Amino acid sequence: MSDIRTQNLQKPVTVAEYLFRRLNQIGIRSVHGVPGDFNLVALDYVPKAGLKWVGSVNELNAAYAADGYARAKGISALVTTFGVGELSAINGIAGAFSEHVPVIHIVGCPSTISQRNGMLLHHTLGNGDFHVFANMSEHISCDVAKLVKPSEIAAQIDHAIRECWVRSRPVYIWLPTDMVEKKIEGARLDQDIDLSEPENDKDREDYVVDVVLKYLHAAKNPVVLVDACAIRHRVTEEINKLIEKTKLPVFVTPMGKGAFDETSEHYGGVYAGTGSLPEVSKRVEGSDLVLSIGAIKSDFNTAGFSYHTSQLNTIDLHSDHCTVRYSEYPGVAMRGVLRKVTERVDVYKLSVTPSPQVENAVSENKDDSQTITQAWFWPRVGEYFQEGDVVVTETGTSNFGIWESKFPKNVLGVTQVLWGSIGWSVGATQGAALAVKDLGQDRRTILFVGDGSFQLTCQEVSTMMKHNLRVTIFLIYNEGFTIERYIHGMEADYNDIIRWNYTDIPAVFGAKEGHAQKFVIKTKDELEKLLKDKDFNEFKGLQFVELWMPKDDAPRALKLTAEISAKNNSRIEDEQ
Repeated sequence: MSDIRTQNLQKPVTVAEYLFRRLNQIGIRSVHGVPGDFNLVALDYVPKAGLKWVGSVNELNAAYAADGYARAKGISALVTTFGVGELSAINGIAGAFSEHVPVIHIVGCPSTISQRNGMLLHHTLGNGDFHVFANMSEHISCDVAKLVKPSEIAAQIDHAIRECWVRSRPVYIWLPTDMVEKKIEGARLDQDIDLSEPENDKDREDYVVDVVLKYLHAAKNPVVLVDACAIRHRVTEEINKLIEKTKLPVFVTPMGKGAFDETSEHYGGVYAGTGSLPEVSKRVEGSDLVLSIGAIKSDFNTAGFSYHTSQLNTIDLHSDHCTVRYSEYPGVAMRGVLRKVTERVDVYKLSVTPSPQVENAVSENKDDSQTITQAWFWPRVGEYFQEGDVVVTETGTSNFGIWESKFPKNVLGVTQVLWGSIGWSVGATQGAALAVKDLGQDRRTILFVGDGSFQLTCQEVSTMMKHNLRVTIFLIYNEGFTIERYIHGMEADYNDIIRWNYTDIPAVFGAKEGHAQKFVIKTKDELEKLLKDKDFNEFKGLQFVELWMPKDDAPRALKLTAEISAKNNSRIEDEQ
């Protein structure tokens, strides 16, 4: 006997098929996650929708990987099971929310009948509350879709995906086991989801543009400062067109590194307050107008809140509002403003001062010792980078050191400065490298990670090899958590770790003959030889480089940031 509720469906499809086909339509090709009994039936539909199941080693790593995939591909998906699985992933999802990364988190959960009857099921708290975990995720998601009414499910899925893309933040989709194979209207799949951003109110937008142009034309030495949300909310093309027309000098923040072509004559370097190079600080802080795009003014992104710029000389453009000096314009998004400013700016009224010249300062930081120092290493790897590389840096010395590396064209910088979850970069590297493969591109994905961070998430090397990804890992062996040492406890044993046989990792995780290479590098000469080696530069599999650095050495910017933070904490304690 037919179900009267599905008789009028034009093209009936199961909920799982609808969901995964929608993921395919928006460009996702691989789905991260870990199987669990509440999501198993849904996973049968992943390959049927033309998607690849990644299968990470744990949910936390899968969430980190989904974060990295989204940064390289634009958006990603993660599937976990109810309770135990989703809670393991929640740290990674929180990081994606914090840093404006669009991840679709799908959670397989108990049936609606089990929930209604309050059954004492595994993976629950044993109190009959099946919504507690979804309630947790509500705070780190821009939309929560509980798929419990078949008549509403298709619209819920489409809305969640649109919110994820437009707002560039995670969404949470709750999929009960008895809804997975329910039939819903599949005719909607014939039309793509509208992922266009809402347009600004024309009059309000024009007013903001007029005000921006007024100050821009009057400025004597304006600069542009590009931050992370310019990347996350996809306005780098608009920025490029603005600079192409105006020739204004451009600086990036640590979180914005890679947002602008660093080989351009208009690129002036990384600005992070006192943590900047002197010529960068002088240029940005001496400007009478800073056009700031997509700013996230966190402590590490500003080197301990050490910006020396005035709000009276600042225009802030964001994804949902603009601020000109002390006047805020809610609901006016930066994309439309940037486009109209570019169209209407009078270049003959602009006063343009050239940017500082940016080079990889290798010789300036080279000493007579064979010891590989942070000061020498980062400019040197800047010369090793190639056009199109994906460069991932871990929370720690790498996040600060990369400021001193000049990127070639089209390098994607992947870093987690705001959330700063130790070990994030290993999973993110797997996700980013897989995204590159899914895009059909032959780009190197290069990870810089400390030994301490690596020990948290090393298992994801297994997933890299499982999918034959092209990854080079530079593991900085410096005997523990160097960034923590500089924050507090230089000699404290809680910042120490046990030494592993790091180069055995590929073999332990099943590296096939010819698919992985390993190196131990202890001197400058050894590193020079490696970085110039043709096979090393062109290798298509996994490369693991154990790189020895002094325990008490750190990048210049990290030392300054730690010093500033210590002073700020001391001042706060004195005031209390």
